Amino acid sequence: MDKKRSFWERITGGIHVEEEEYEEPKKNSVGGGTGSKKDKKGNEWIEEENEEAELAVDIYQTPTDIIIQTFVAGVKPDDLELSIARDIVTIVGAREENRNIDEENYFTKELYWGRFSRTISLPVEIEPEEVEATEKHGLLTIRLQKVDKEKTNTIKVRSI
Repeated sequence: MDKKRSFWERITGGIHVEEEEYEEPKKNSVGGGTGSKKDKKGNEWIEEENEEAELAVDIYQTPTDIIIQTFVAGVKPDDLELSIARDIVTIVGAREENRNIDEENYFTKELYWGRFSRTISLPVEIEPEEVEATEKHGLLTIRLQKVDKEKTNTIKVRSI
């Protein structure tokens, strides 16, 4: 039976798992599983270490620019690294958790803390020297100037 996917499933590419279909993870004899933890209700989940998250981005164009926007709330501008080539942009950063809260005191823990990155292949060439990146209220906006292939330059020849 095909069911309409939720908004979250459509944007993340995830799928809905029915309760009956869920299989309990197999526990290993020492400590209940590799890298696993339990929440307040005794449900077990696996915590992935050193995993790097991928940023969600919006990319659009104007007649002269390519614009990339992404949310980087909680990240200092100095902790962001942008790498720009003619047709590829890479955004790398880290959101550091500076709270000292014991795991057993959490009811829900959904915020992402740690390293993230995104490499974007651009649909057109851009001028790597003509890039403007700004952050306002957690929204990073990168404005990339398109290469103007129609642009010509007339040069006067000098005699030496």
